Amino acid sequence: MKRNLEELSNTKFDVLVIGGGIYGACVAYEATLRGLSVALVEKQDFCGATSANSLKTIHGGLRYLQHADFKRMRESIYERRTLMKIAPHLIHPLPVLVPTYGHGLKGIEAMTVALKINDLVSCDRNLGLPDPQKHIPTGQTLSPTECLNTLPGISADGLTGGAIFHDAQVYNSERLVLAYLQSATQLGLQAANYLEVTGFLQTGSTICGVQVTDALTADTFDIQAKAIINTSGPWINQVLGLLKPPLTNHQPFALAMNLVTRSLFDHDYAIGLYSKADYTDKDAILKRKNRLLFIAPWQGCSLIGTTYSHYPGTPDQLSVPQNEVQHLLDDINNAYPPANLTPQDVYWVHQGLLPSSHSQETTNVQLTKHYHVQDYQKEGFNGLISVTGVKYTTARHVAIHAVDTAVAMLQKPVTLSQSAQHPLQGGAIENLSEFLQHGQKQLDHITDCQSVQHFLYNYGTTYSSVLKQVQHGQRATSQLDLLQAQVTYAIEEEMAHTLSDVIFRRTGIGGAQMPTPAELQTCADVMSKTLLWSQSRVEQEISDVTSRWSWSIPKPPSVGEQTATIQGI
Repeated sequence: MKRNLEELSNTKFDVLVIGGGIYGACVAYEATLRGLSVALVEKQDFCGATSANSLKTIHGGLRYLQHADFKRMRESIYERRTLMKIAPHLIHPLPVLVPTYGHGLKGIEAMTVALKINDLVSCDRNLGLPDPQKHIPTGQTLSPTECLNTLPGISADGLTGGAIFHDAQVYNSERLVLAYLQSATQLGLQAANYLEVTGFLQTGSTICGVQVTDALTADTFDIQAKAIINTSGPWINQVLGLLKPPLTNHQPFALAMNLVTRSLFDHDYAIGLYSKADYTDKDAILKRKNRLLFIAPWQGCSLIGTTYSHYPGTPDQLSVPQNEVQHLLDDINNAYPPANLTPQDVYWVHQGLLPSSHSQETTNVQLTKHYHVQDYQKEGFNGLISVTGVKYTTARHVAIHAVDTAVAMLQKPVTLSQSAQHPLQGGAIENLSEFLQHGQKQLDHITDCQSVQHFLYNYGTTYSSVLKQVQHGQRATSQLDLLQAQVTYAIEEEMAHTLSDVIFRRTGIGGAQMPTPAELQTCADVMSKTLLWSQSRVEQEISDVTSRWSWSIPKPPSVGEQTATIQGI
């Protein structure tokens, strides 16, 4: 995956995609796979905003039962199965346990019925998945005693049992986006990060391209395209404001926040606990009056969320006030007192902006329930499409509709969608257990099994290409030798330009806790040598990375100064 600005400026593409999050990556892959010439530009780094800051859950749609929305359930079930098929190294089944209380909507009887309906609606959930590791079991219930044994410390007052169902979890959301982009570039996609759209090329009512500014060089140039698909997420209002005349339709957004903390449980279940705070989804047919808080195991930590709040600002200035973090900690501690979480237990704050369906005058945040693919011919702009997505899980499904809309504009014959049949880069794995065993044998000189598994999950079958970059004995440990190879690969093959790119979105070593000083220095050394950084640039890059952590983290030791504000990535 190379950054070819000359090709971008000298080619007239069928489709130009604005935005390199999960929706932009899926649209670019879908379009290239169907035979269109495609370019993609991203103002920051790929998957650097909302797409990186999710709860990492690939939903099967059980929660849509309260809306009786079986269509969305079926879409989610199909997309969950598809993701486990095309990216088996990154998507894994996740058991979820929800304690039941009383005999109403939160009771064992209601959850038993919900599980039965879910099993019926998802009867084909394992179709076409030969690997048993990817199979989603049927739902089951626990007695109150079994539930208490599994979750010691939960309230026993009114406990009637527990319900277990399975969803899936993405191990590394940033690398899933990269897998889509890398697969697309192999088919001809021209993609570049750090290219910001600063204007549209307009001929009368027709949009025929964009003007971009390179954040790395400050150079400005044009990219021509017959159709523009705007997948800029929370920047959609700013992008549409670049039109002449600007579109003033304002899409409201809500701040979504999740926390990465010390591990709260010693098992592999994700836990759903009812918040003590009142909440009503006014669109639901069955109203529970409390939001479920999820505590999921993730990379040796607990990933907790999600909370939502109104956000009136711009996405470029996004930050989470410390009182919002404390509020979520209090909510978790009230729902599960044994957690006893303090700010010092917070390793990372995930944040992102999601489309909201209501104004800020309402008390509860109501997220948009459905995606929206819109062209602007009625507004007087031909050749422009915007995509507003609401779920990570169904991004591929939405991309099909967006590309269909573009194809209708282009009036160009293309093949039908095949993105559900082809494994993404790194995903040609028939049996994950056998793949891991083979990879672990090749890396048996590395004694840290967790690091080896992390490496194999992140890269899938591409790991062999990374191993070609290993220079044994260059670093203090074989684990750091492997990290050095990953950084080299990230620069040469994955368009990494900053230390943040490498730490957060290529190697994944900063996804949960702060990397050790040795890991940070290894990454900085490789980038400095390869990209010819000055010492002051190295210091600034390290400072930029360490400033992302703002709590007093007990381990590992921090490097550089900590800031007092929680900053997003």
